[in-house]
Amino acid sequence: MNYLADIGLEVHAELATRSKMFCACPVVDPALAQPNQAVCPVCLGLPGTLPVVNQQAVEFGLRVALALDCTIAPVSIFARKNYFYPDLPKGYQISQYEEPLAEHGILPIRTPQGVRNIRIRRVHLEEDTGKLTHVLADGEAYSLVDLNRAGVPLLEIVSEPDLHTVEEVRVYAESLRSLLCTLGVNSGDMEKGAIRFEANVSIRPAGSSDLGTRVEIKNLNSFKAMERAVAYQIGQQARLLDAGKAVEQETLGWDADREVTYSQRSKEEAHDYRYFPEPDLPPLGVEAAQVERIRQNLPELPFALQERLIQQYGISAEEAHLLSVDGNLANYFESCVRLAEDMPARIVLNWITGEVFAWMNQTGESIQQIKVPPEALIGLLNEVQQKIVNLNTAKSIMSEMLQSGQTAQVIIQQKGLQQVTDSNLIAAMVKEVLAAHPDEVKAYLDGKETLANWLFGQVMRRAGGKADPHMIRTELESQLKNMTKNTLRREGEK
Repeated sequence: MNYLADIGLEVHAELATRSKMFCACPVVDPALAQPNQAVCPVCLGLPGTLPVVNQQAVEFGLRVALALDCTIAPVSIFARKNYFYPDLPKGYQISQYEEPLAEHGILPIRTPQGVRNIRIRRVHLEEDTGKLTHVLADGEAYSLVDLNRAGVPLLEIVSEPDLHTVEEVRVYAESLRSLLCTLGVNSGDMEKGAIRFEANVSIRPAGSSDLGTRVEIKNLNSFKAMERAVAYQIGQQARLLDAGKAVEQETLGWDADREVTYSQRSKEEAHDYRYFPEPDLPPLGVEAAQVERIRQNLPELPFALQERLIQQYGISAEEAHLLSVDGNLANYFESCVRLAEDMPARIVLNWITGEVFAWMNQTGESIQQIKVPPEALIGLLNEVQQKIVNLNTAKSIMSEMLQSGQTAQVIIQQKGLQQVTDSNLIAAMVKEVLAAHPDEVKAYLDGKETLANWLFGQVMRRAGGKADPHMIRTELESQLKNMTKNTLRREGEK
């Protein structure tokens, strides 16, 4: 049978506050801090302690909710979500349930089929749990608990099951991550767990309007893991239904090594968590003036940025999406275009999506960390336009700029990379190459015209890659044409 997948994402985003959600403990970098360094009686839930709401976390939550065009609740309620787990020190999590911070929003995404508005069910505030590290040493298995993360502010963003393909899931997740980074509320660092995805996946026969039984895949911390886990589960459910078996509602983990999902537990319902209003926190009130102030200060959002880039610079929707994934990329591109004056934006974009992106992928550096600011990139492109260096030489110069941080002008001067444009010198080099390869020249004259490209490469090599390629090709064509004429004349004389 043919099936349609229905996928919703629950996204947990750590809010970039300086302190935790309900206490004054600092939010520390997990890679730098010692385990259990940032803990106190409040985030440990010791008797007699009282939580206090982090005002900055509320502001960040409102910023996201407004960017998603949600309806803001004038009053929301914190609740206790009760379950036992070793890295949950209180034995419950402070979250929001029946009355969340915001509901009923949308996130527009761009797909090959056009723009789609993915519905946002709810946006609510909660606290993070600690972290378990499972160890197997000397035949003994045990777990280490680090509670530095316990109590860090989290924003949970829950979509409706409006996504139907793995590709849409990827675009939605990238778009949401871009939105959070643009708003300045989240670092976007998925490797450090700043954003974590949980996917609810079900399938139904094509043509049916009844949603199938869903499963939840927990703690997917990369786009790659999310895509593969969702794709695997869609296939697994299809195989079950094809075999006449039922899909069971459950919570799954993802085994990245074996690339399969595995059962963790049967899926809990809300009543399993025994939600009830948090008795130590009053209702969270949000004033209309506060909401309006935050709304007025929202930056240009990624989807609006994409639309503007397409209209203003004539780039494709895919290219606009690439630039808007990180707002700093778009700023870099537009800074370059402003500095480039009459240079087409397309040339600038090609260098950014080519050499710059390749370097960032190779090194893991962000656009803010690379050693080539917009002024330096445009300085290099001006050298190309003025024919000081050719395109191939410029690419090697760019590679050195990215490594050393030196400007193009300094590198060109130090290494003597100025382009050779002397027509007499180029003519001499072409003549020397043709004289050095008589067999290839004869084969060309006998009709193997593709050898012209090989001969062009030999001249470029003789010039050390520094000669003007257009001048070389023109001179080579001229000398080969003269040779052809001479050959035809001699054959005619015979």
